[in-house]
Parts: sequence; C-alpha cells; structure tokens
Amino acid sequence: MTINLTVHADVVDIQNDTPRPSDVLLVDTNVWLWQTYGLPPDPIANRARQSEQKLKIYTRYLSAALSRKVQLKYCGLILTELTHVVEKAEFEIFKRRNNIGDLSPKEYRHNYPNEHALVASIIRTAWSQVTMLASSADLMVDETLANTAADHFQQIALDGYDLFLLQAIRNIGIKPVQVLTDDMDYASVPGIQLFTSNRRVIKQARAQGKLLSSR
Repeated sequence: MTINLTVHADVVDIQNDTPRPSDVLLVDTNVWLWQTYGLPPDPIANRARQSEQKLKIYTRYLSAALSRKVQLKYCGLILTELTHVVEKAEFEIFKRRNNIGDLSPKEYRHNYPNEHALVASIIRTAWSQVTMLASSADLMVDETLANTAADHFQQIALDGYDLFLLQAIRNIGIKPVQVLTDDMDYASVPGIQLFTSNRRVIKQARAQGKLLSSR
C-alpha cells in the first residue's frame, strides 16, 4: 500500500548540503546505529545493499558535521533503542552461526552469559562513541511531559518514542529545531528542519514545495 506522506517539515537533502557550524543537530538512533555499530544483518540482498548505501551517506554527513564543529545532540532515551537493535542483531547472528533456529530471545539472554557479555561490551562501546561525539539533550519524563506527548500524538505522525526525542531537542530552545534521521515520520512535524537522505521523503517534499534548495 502506498504511504500518503504529507510533508510539514522543511526538508534538507543531505547529499546536496554542507553542514554549517551554526547547526544544532539532534541525531536519531538509526544514524547513531550506523555510525557506532554498522549494519544489522539482513538476509534480503537488495535491502542489505540499500542499507549499506544509507550507512555511507549518513556517516559521511556526520563526519562532515564534526569537521565543521556542528553541535551534535543525543537524548539518553536513544540508549534504549540502540540496545534493543544491537541485541536483536547479535541474537540473529548467533542463531545462524550455531544453527539454533528455535532459540528464543530470553534463552539467548539468560542461557549464554558469554554472549550477553559480548552484547554488553558492544553496546558500551557504541554508547561511549555517542557520548564522545555529541552532547546530551536532557529530558525528564514526568506526568506533564507524558500528557504533552499524548496531545502531540494526535497532531503529528510520530511514535511515542520519537515524540520524547523531539521534545528533548525542543527543550534546548534553539530554532529552527534540526533533526538528522532516515525516519520518514519526522516529515510530518511542522516547524522543524529535517536532514535526511530518505528518497521517499525528498521526493514528496519536492512535490509539495517543502524541499529546501538552499539554506
């Protein structure tokens, strides 16, 4: 089914953009994953090639941003998704390597302590890179913030996790809010600049007059 994507964000195609020292970029989990871990295994060759291409594009842009002293931001909540994706990837690798097709994630976590130690080490190394390359956009999740996120969910097509990330960068108070991600959902957010290489987002942004040709 075709996704009816209405673009409210101002979209920046990172393949045609040079980062500016004045930029303050919230870097989403998918970009941090590619930067610090690489590519989770994908049995579908075409999809794996597409992921490899995205990895190169986003890590190249992140390197350019660092070389130009761009302020990169992360939110502590990113650790939860980073941990989930890395553990799931290592779980799939372990199952295939050992031909244990019926192994459950819980069995993997509890019955193979050496594997758990390996996953923990990978996550610690990845997280250390995140905190070294960027500074934290702190967020206190309390009842007020949760109610605000619930209200925002009615207005924009972000999942609950990303609603909190968006609030974290908004709390800094710098405008425009800038987000570096491959997640098309951020295109639904008005008042932000979306830095992306997502071809569907870029195509729709161009058609709807929301693609920034220069900035």
